[in-house]
Amino acid sequence: MSLPHAILTALLEKPSSGLELTRRFDKSIGYFWSATHQQIYRELGKLEREGAIRALEQQQATRGQKKEYEVLPAGRAELARWTAASQDPKPLRDTLLLRLRAAAVVGTDGIEADLHRHLALHRQQLAEYEEIEKRDFPPGKDAVEDRLRHVVLRAGIDLETFWTQWLERTLEELGSPQGPAARQD
Repeated sequence: MSLPHAILTALLEKPSSGLELTRRFDKSIGYFWSATHQQIYRELGKLEREGAIRALEQQQATRGQKKEYEVLPAGRAELARWTAASQDPKPLRDTLLLRLRAAAVVGTDGIEADLHRHLALHRQQLAEYEEIEKRDFPPGKDAVEDRLRHVVLRAGIDLETFWTQWLERTLEELGSPQGPAARQD
């Protein structure tokens, strides 16, 4: 399971509270590794008990104050071990693909509309990724850390490009209109 490693990565980038982590997951890591608020808090507690992270000392104790966490050497070592380890690719599990296979058996009622919906969602996500790329990766930003973050974003762009093109071809195969109205968000 990689959620602890996603949390360790985020905390090494910037010590944060659980709420801040949740917000950061929504804006970055969550694009490729999602987690709920409860999952993040549960994992923070586990990582703290294991000695991988600790809550930072607070200047003044006040009621309802957010705990901010930092990674300890054991957490950094675990993240380095995990990063260096070999992992096989995971098989693709996609409900839409399974639904299309089932439609071949039971009929295509409703599937075309959902394909159009998926296409719109993938186009929207692609546009968002491309905007992030323009904003966060201008020419000349080429430190190793920046290049690694950029290749992760490029993976998202390439995946969304793939899905957009695949959905367009699939809709054409099914004889669905692909005029200008169908191609816009």
